[in-house]
Amino acid sequence: MTIFRSFATALLLATPAIAQAPRVATDIAPVHALAAQVMAGVGTPDLLVMPKASPHSYALRPSQAQALQQADLVIWIGPQLTPWLAKPLTALAGDAGQLVLLAAEGTVVHDFRAGLDLGHGDHEDHDHDTDGHQEHDDHDHEDHDHRGDVDPHAWLDPENGKVWLSLIAGKLAALDPDNAAVYRANADRARAELDVVSAEIAQILEPVRARPFVTFHDAYQYFETRFGLAFAGAVSLGDATDPSPARLTALAAVLREDNIRCAFSEPQFDDRLLLAATEQGDLQIGSLDPMGSQLQPGPDLYARLLRAMANSLASCQGN
Repeated sequence: MTIFRSFATALLLATPAIAQAPRVATDIAPVHALAAQVMAGVGTPDLLVMPKASPHSYALRPSQAQALQQADLVIWIGPQLTPWLAKPLTALAGDAGQLVLLAAEGTVVHDFRAGLDLGHGDHEDHDHDTDGHQEHDDHDHEDHDHRGDVDPHAWLDPENGKVWLSLIAGKLAALDPDNAAVYRANADRARAELDVVSAEIAQILEPVRARPFVTFHDAYQYFETRFGLAFAGAVSLGDATDPSPARLTALAAVLREDNIRCAFSEPQFDDRLLLAATEQGDLQIGSLDPMGSQLQPGPDLYARLLRAMANSLASCQGN
């Protein structure tokens, strides 16, 4: 028995220690999905904002606060989407690395559209480069602070998803060099899959690209710009605040003038305002789910979210 114990002890000491995978916390389900793809076979990221909640205002559960406190890396869109997260990050995850995706090099970033600049279906007025390399600094708005004007819904452009996959792999490789090759291979595979998804979406949307539509929440310009859609207006602005009476009046005029046939609600928000704004029109009411709130969190959520949005747009506008 003594010989066996000595042999077992020697074997244990001779075996290299297996490093624990980095603890990763992510803000929203689409970002969680990207991180989960990169970490496949090594670890699983934590999700801070539950999919059915609005990211614009949220209170962390104790288990989520613990995940944040234990994180080696926090991946989040940025304070433009989740301003409430800045203080918990400082208080609970001050020593963790951060990847702020809106501020990351290579991310396509757009400003919020003007408050009452209802599009009248003229998406081509937006002068946005769609090659996946436009930086926010390219915008020439010298009369206001860029930070408050950034539209944070950047995950709805799959080209941003591709950029972020590579960035996540790079961060994880630096934290965990032993698994660097796994992270990079996973990211490459996921990027290739997103190319396929984007091609499928373009094909799905081709018949309805020129048909204007309205939404509850002005959250979709990244998707619209990438796939050349004809957005006409939204009940609420991009931060999901309640609309003014003037905005509702302007939206009603757009519905009449542009003969709009389709409007979209969202699972996270009360759709009574959308129904009130569109009650005078002969519209189909569809649903868009930019957070993937109806989907199970996991590595395939991001692609499923994008496909579901394309199918909803095509189905509603095809009627």
